[in-house]
Amino acid sequence: MKSMTGYGEASQNIKGAKVTVQIRSVNHRHLDLQVRAPREYLSFEEDVRKLVREKISRGRIDLYVNRYAGKGQSRKLEMDEALVGQYVAGVSQLQKKYKLAGEIGVSLLSTIPDVFHVREVAIDSASERQAVMKTLIGALRKLEQSREREGAHLRADMESQITHLRKVVKSLEARAAENGIRLHKGPPGEGQNGGFVGKEPAEISNVGFKGDINEELVRLKTHVVALAKVVREREPVGKRIDFMLQEVNRELNTISSKVPFIPVTQLVLQGKERVEKIREQTQNIE
Repeated sequence: MKSMTGYGEASQNIKGAKVTVQIRSVNHRHLDLQVRAPREYLSFEEDVRKLVREKISRGRIDLYVNRYAGKGQSRKLEMDEALVGQYVAGVSQLQKKYKLAGEIGVSLLSTIPDVFHVREVAIDSASERQAVMKTLIGALRKLEQSREREGAHLRADMESQITHLRKVVKSLEARAAENGIRLHKGPPGEGQNGGFVGKEPAEISNVGFKGDINEELVRLKTHVVALAKVVREREPVGKRIDFMLQEVNRELNTISSKVPFIPVTQLVLQGKERVEKIREQTQNIE
């Protein structure tokens, strides 16, 4: 079992730069992946998304890919020598034609526009893609470890709630056996309490049985046993648990409807309280 909440980070040094990947995940009904990467990596952003989708099935994922270039590595100063040659030739021609004094020096050339310009250094896409994917794998591994640690805490709490739920089921079975809640026995007659301690005969006679709850108890027990097994699984189980909790609630509601006696209703409410607590934790489970 894994939580949907976690964090992972990894980095790698490459020629002339450093690549870092940070991943943060929080609860979400489906997979919502947000990727923020430098424009240099746009060509393989879909590869990044594909790898994340292979590892994570549910949650809001914020993925940050950063590239830090070394000093003087990201930009390069270039000089237009052809343009300089044209300026020098032009100035020399003017000197000769008009017999101008002076020398052509660096101070003159440095004032000429467009002689120098700075350009971004192109990256090696193949090697940087490999570095990014390797770094991403490392960050995903740490994210998974983080989610598993949180998932272990959630599982422990859910198993505690399931233990209480099992006790509720046993109490319901005991109550059914003790009070003879079976369709073929029919409702208790006038002057008998049918095992319902604390109830007056008149009160009992106004409450009729609506059916045997044996089938509901069998299904309820089956669902609870299956639920205990599912929470121990490693693959994503959040949606399955949510569905199973709906089934448990369905059986509890049916039991309460068929046997509207206070002791049974109290047990049903206790069971639904445990179901709701498990459901709250399920919102955090992948």
